[in-house]
Amino acid sequence: MNIREQFEKREANFLSPFGCQSAHSRGRMNPEEPCPIRTAFQVDRDRIVYCNAFRRLKHKTQVFLNPLGDEYRTRLTHTLEVSQIARTITRAMFLNEDLAEAIALGHDLGHTPFGHGGEAVLQEIHSPEFRHHKQSLRVVDAIENNGRGLNLTHEVRDGILKHSKGYGKILPDNPDELACTMEGRIVRISDIMAYLNHDLDDAVRSGVVRESQVPEVCVRVIGRTHQERATTMIRDLIFSSRPAGGELKLAMSNEVFGAMTTLRTFLYENVYRSARVHREFIKAKKILSELYAYLLENEAVFEKELTRMGIAGCMDNGQPREQVVCDFIASITDRYALNLYEKIFFPSPTV
Repeated sequence: MNIREQFEKREANFLSPFGCQSAHSRGRMNPEEPCPIRTAFQVDRDRIVYCNAFRRLKHKTQVFLNPLGDEYRTRLTHTLEVSQIARTITRAMFLNEDLAEAIALGHDLGHTPFGHGGEAVLQEIHSPEFRHHKQSLRVVDAIENNGRGLNLTHEVRDGILKHSKGYGKILPDNPDELACTMEGRIVRISDIMAYLNHDLDDAVRSGVVRESQVPEVCVRVIGRTHQERATTMIRDLIFSSRPAGGELKLAMSNEVFGAMTTLRTFLYENVYRSARVHREFIKAKKILSELYAYLLENEAVFEKELTRMGIAGCMDNGQPREQVVCDFIASITDRYALNLYEKIFFPSPTV
C-alpha cells in the first residue's frame, strides 16, 4: 500500500458519510496515473497553488482599486481567507478538508482586474453571459498551462463553477445552483462569510463608511470586530447544520442569518455602490474597454502580450478571437492593465 492509498484508507475511516472521499472521485476529463503520494484532491490543490493565475491574484482588486495601504485585501488574501474558513468548517464537520481547500483556492482564478467592476465591463463589451465563476472554470480547463489546462477532478471543477451567488440567496433553494459535494457548498458559504467580514473591515479603514454606520443588529448579533464576526458565523453554521433525510442540511440560525443578510445589504448600498468606488470603476471601464478594442484590431501586439503572459497556446484552441481577447483581459492584473494601457495609448518621449 503506497502513501496515497494509506491516506485514502484514513479518509474512509475518518470522514463523515456526507464527506467526499478522494478515492470515490468521478475523475478527470483526461485520465492520468494517480500520484503515489498525494490524493486526487491534494494534487488539485497543488496544481492550483503553483499555477500562474493563482499568483496573479496578489495584484487583483478585491474592492478598492490599486490600494496603497499594505493592509487592504487583494483577491489573493480574500482567497486565503475563504480557504481558511472552509477548512475550519469542513474539519469540524468531519468532511474532506483537502477538497474544500482546493475549491476555495481555485474559486476566483477567473476574476478580472479591477474587481467586480472589471467583470461588469466584460459583460458589456464582450458578452452579457460573462461571469467570473464561469471564467474560473475556463482558467483551469482551457487557459492555464499554456492552453492545456490543469486537468482537475470533477468535484473541484464543479465546486469552482458553483461557488458564486452574486446578490442571490446565501443558501439557494435551487438544487442546480448547489455544488455536488458538501465541501463545495461550504466553500460557497465561506466565500460570503469572508467578504462580509473583510470588505467591511477595509471599508472602515478607508473611510468609505464609519463603524457607527454599521446596523446595530449586525454588531449585536455577529460582533463588532472581524474576529468576533467570523467566529459567530462559523460556529453558527457548524452547530445549526443537521442530518435530515439522509443528507447533511447546511443551515444557520434565523438571528445570525438575518444579521448577515442585513450586513450584505449595507455593504452593497454603502460600499460596493458608493460614489467613491463607482468613480474608480468608470476609470477602469475606460481602460479595459479601450484595451479590448485595440487588441482585437492589432494582432501582432496581442500575440506578443499572450506570449509574455505565457498563454499563447490559447490561440490554438479554435476559440474565436473575441473569446481569446476576453480571456486575456480577464487574466491580467490591475497593474498589468495600467502599464499596458500606458504603453499603448500614452505618447512616448522621443528625446
